[in-house]
Amino acid sequence: MGRLQRFESKLEQAVSSAFAKTFRSAVQPVEISAALQREVDNNAQIVSRTRRVVPNVFHVELSGADHDRLAPYDLEVTFAEELDVHAHQQGYAFPGPISIDFAVAEELTTGRFRVRSEAQGRVIHHASQTQVGRARALLVVNGTRHPLQAPGLVVGRGSDADLRVNDPGMSRRHAEFVVTDGARGPAVEVHDLGSTNGITVDGHRVSRATLHDGSRVQAGNTTMTVALVEEQSDV
Repeated sequence: MGRLQRFESKLEQAVSSAFAKTFRSAVQPVEISAALQREVDNNAQIVSRTRRVVPNVFHVELSGADHDRLAPYDLEVTFAEELDVHAHQQGYAFPGPISIDFAVAEELTTGRFRVRSEAQGRVIHHASQTQVGRARALLVVNGTRHPLQAPGLVVGRGSDADLRVNDPGMSRRHAEFVVTDGARGPAVEVHDLGSTNGITVDGHRVSRATLHDGSRVQAGNTTMTVALVEEQSDV
């Protein structure tokens, strides 16, 4: 019995024959599982002779009817387990935890769906929640917030980087965010540290640039957004 057949059998056992009747003329879960695995295969990135990195964040878009039918069955965990098995068999590596979400796309009709994916590296930093809460400048990376405080921090995939991102497209020390305190708040610049793939700021390739609230710095496959926090005045 093939992997997809085993998956379909497991689903049928989990939710009984009523599940099959519900999905007879709509999107079949096994179709989504197969599409997720194809998405991984089609986007595998070779980073060494023995390592291929694949997307770990997946967005499944469905019609409203299909979304409503799937919602009660909490399939995210099952799909993630299947992807993990597939990746192990193919020798793939995920840059971070697997995440799968479902959303409604109004233009899709019943029985049709699409899958989008991206690679989001695991982010390692040792700032405390207190430091994050007090910071007047933040760097938002893959949904995590990190304080930008003078004199700044180095971002890269190496263990000696201040903010470590498990992104194969990053150099070990990729870029430095330089922070200078001022009367009106911190000033932030980004400097490329001679990285292999360089950096862009708001879509423009640069070696260094002054950053503002909302500036988006791209390094490898990772987008980092600067957030400047207005100081609260006492009333």
